[in-house]
Amino acid sequence: MYARASRASVVIERREGRLVVHAADDGSGGADPAGGSGLRGLADRVESLEGTLRVLSPAGKGTTVRAEMPCV
Repeated sequence: MYARASRASVVIERREGRLVVHAADDGSGGADPAGGSGLRGLADRVESLEGTLRVLSPAGKGTTVRAEMPCV
């Protein structure tokens, strides 16, 4: 596995007219959407739907990705 994660979770919810997708793992962290990774492409797609993508990925602490977009 690239991130050396042993666990991962994905939660998808519809909240107050928005679709919320939350994905997390306990891997090596250090993911950076600005670095031209697949996360940048994902951010572009979410933003094209008038949504937001947040990535929290401190080195050695895993990665959390949260996408929110309108959902009617």
